[in-house]
Amino acid sequence: MKAAILMLAVILTATCNKTPAEELPPPSPSHDDNSIPAPEKTALRVTTYNVGVFGKSGSNTTDMVASMMKELGTKVISMNELDSCTTRNPSFQIKLFAEAMDSWNYTFAPALNYQGGRYGIGIASAPDLQILKRYRLKLEKAGGSEVRALAVCEFADFVFCSTHLDHKSLDAQMVQARQITDWVASNYGTSGKPVILCGDFNALPDSGTITYMKENWTIISPSGFTYPASAPTKCIDYIMVYNNAAGAAVKVLDSQIPVDFKSGNVRVASDHLPVYADIVLP
Repeated sequence: MKAAILMLAVILTATCNKTPAEELPPPSPSHDDNSIPAPEKTALRVTTYNVGVFGKSGSNTTDMVASMMKELGTKVISMNELDSCTTRNPSFQIKLFAEAMDSWNYTFAPALNYQGGRYGIGIASAPDLQILKRYRLKLEKAGGSEVRALAVCEFADFVFCSTHLDHKSLDAQMVQARQITDWVASNYGTSGKPVILCGDFNALPDSGTITYMKENWTIISPSGFTYPASAPTKCIDYIMVYNNAAGAAVKVLDSQIPVDFKSGNVRVASDHLPVYADIVLP
């Protein structure tokens, strides 16, 4: 691992073995009754969502996305494409989203400077999930389009990670995927906590990047299309569990690509569809 990897124990939060986890067959992306099933009481619902700076439709969709995530009943969300104090979006977007979620906790991991501010990824989590540790891993550009990042929140019973891999260079994707896996193996390989990784990988299921990830991670999200939201043709957004001993004990109850929201139009809220998984932690 190169010295360029940077890990910060505290992220900006208020600034302008091969044993797989239990798998389910890929479910359909929606439900016949046009409703989203509530998670079972024993389950933790985790979600990944590339929110497209809350503006791919031309209007601010922060409140719409928050309403949909409340309807979904998720407890923790990986979020891609967030602005902080840029010309494009002068607000601190993840902070505003967390406020719209009724005072959720949040972690922002800026990947690069952009238009006078920062652009990156983040994690938002329900208030009853206390964040014990926060990390940011700066991923190498490696000849790709731009610097990328990994955001990590450690909770009492699990570790939750968010990333967004390069969208142009397969070589850069592989470098970034290896960095993430090496860091998780070094820090949580023998941990008693499952590690959940979510995000927009910009990689198809049969790509070299996802093939590599499957050597160390178990994908628990559906194989249905997630992009573009208006008429999906690609599966590039994933939820996966690291194959340590704790990860092997995770039970997957359900995983879906929800599209039938009553509280918002998922086709215009972003250019990606959200993905969730219901898991039972060991």
